Amino acid sequence: MSRSLKKGPFVDPRLMEKVLRVRKGDKVVIKTWARHCTISPEMVGFTFGVHNGKEFIPVFVGEDMVGHKLGEFSPSTKFSRHGGKMQKGLEQQAEASQAAKVAGAAEVKKPEAK
Repeated sequence: MSRSLKKGPFVDPRLMEKVLRVRKGDKVVIKTWARHCTISPEMVGFTFGVHNGKEFIPVFVGEDMVGHKLGEFSPSTKFSRHGGKMQKGLEQQAEASQAAKVAGAAEVKKPEAK
């Protein structure tokens, strides 16, 4: 659910203080835990270290990111795969075909011994 237009976008005041303290030319990563903070035009050109629960992911803010949240660009979950027997069978077939290609390539490159 989106935020009320009457309230306006949420921008973390402590994060804005950090942004205003740093000059644009500096190569400083601004660390933050505020994933819910909306990106404002003042943040364009800075690199933020957005916490994903484990580490800080560097996010360089561009003009096309204005209006989005910082957390959108720092994934907090890792996709492993969709489960099921069918998926497991497909992965095993892919591994077998990859191994066959590698073995075939090794035979072609191996010179014959005389």
